[in-house]
Amino acid sequence: MLHIEFLTDLGARVTVDVDSPEKLLDVQRQYGRLGWTSGDIPSGGYQFPLDNEADFDWSLIGARKWTNPEGEEMVLHRGHAYRRRELEAVDSRKMKLPAAVKYSRGAKSTDPEHVREKSDGEFEYVTLVIFRGGKRQEKFAVPGGTNAQRPAQAAPAQAANVRPAQNTRPQAAAPAKPAPRQTEEEIPF
Repeated sequence: MLHIEFLTDLGARVTVDVDSPEKLLDVQRQYGRLGWTSGDIPSGGYQFPLDNEADFDWSLIGARKWTNPEGEEMVLHRGHAYRRRELEAVDSRKMKLPAAVKYSRGAKSTDPEHVREKSDGEFEYVTLVIFRGGKRQEKFAVPGGTNAQRPAQAAPAQAANVRPAQNTRPQAAAPAKPAPRQTEEEIPF
């Protein structure tokens, strides 16, 4: 029997028993969809293969994707919003790195020292995840696929199903900002 400790979205510590190692990722997905996390962000962030970025299962780390009102792709994790950044390949005499996608945010004074990274100048940031190189691993992908794997024309049809029907309510003053849409798979936390 394995034991995994989660930190709930409200800060409670919960220990869950797992029957076998084969079921571990399923348990992490189940509780991660609630916003529960198991473990701390490692120095430099979690690292996964670049080919897993498009359909990465964010529930594995207790996070979820979100698009802000400006259209930026972000990830919400433990109350913080991490921006998606594309990094070009580096090929110099000192360093060779393949292209990458990382999700990071500005560091705060309350962040542990081991997760803070310095960039050019005095600015510090925290990386949640970096996708770089490596070979794709299906165990990190959303089970059953996602919209990222489907053809582009499928997205507008699905979005149409989420919109409320026109003229179903009496006319009222338009809201200042439209509410963000949620799919069935998104659980607010």
